[in-house]
Amino acid sequence: MSLDLVSRRLFSLPSIVPSIWDNNDDWFNSTTTQSGLTVSEDDKFIYVEAALPGINPDNIEVTYQDGYVWINGEQQQEEKDKNKKFYRKASSAFSYRVAIPGEVDFNKEPEATYENGMMKVTFVKSELEGPKKITIKRKQ
Repeated sequence: MSLDLVSRRLFSLPSIVPSIWDNNDDWFNSTTTQSGLTVSEDDKFIYVEAALPGINPDNIEVTYQDGYVWINGEQQQEEKDKNKKFYRKASSAFSYRVAIPGEVDFNKEPEATYENGMMKVTFVKSELEGPKKITIKRKQ
């Protein structure tokens, strides 16, 4: 006669460790974040768009170095209410780094615009020729 006071299923591996292949659990969803950053291009331009709602454009710094765009910023909020003796100060900082595909023409200044919480940086593509065929010379 066997007495099972605790279910054997409780100690089985599948019930303790979630499967990363099981679509019913949020194993990956709980570890991913969305940055609100998009990189796209067309024939003449490369675009970097960043969702920065509520951030004052004066608090955003954009730089390009070694094929990467850096978008850094900080936002500070301060609230006071003398009637309730209430004071709150909060700050948040962010930093994005993204690789730029292709070559950028720095004879033409990149343009950055900010509208309705979206910042868009536009780079002009370099007009370099495509791949060049190299002729092989025979030595005799």
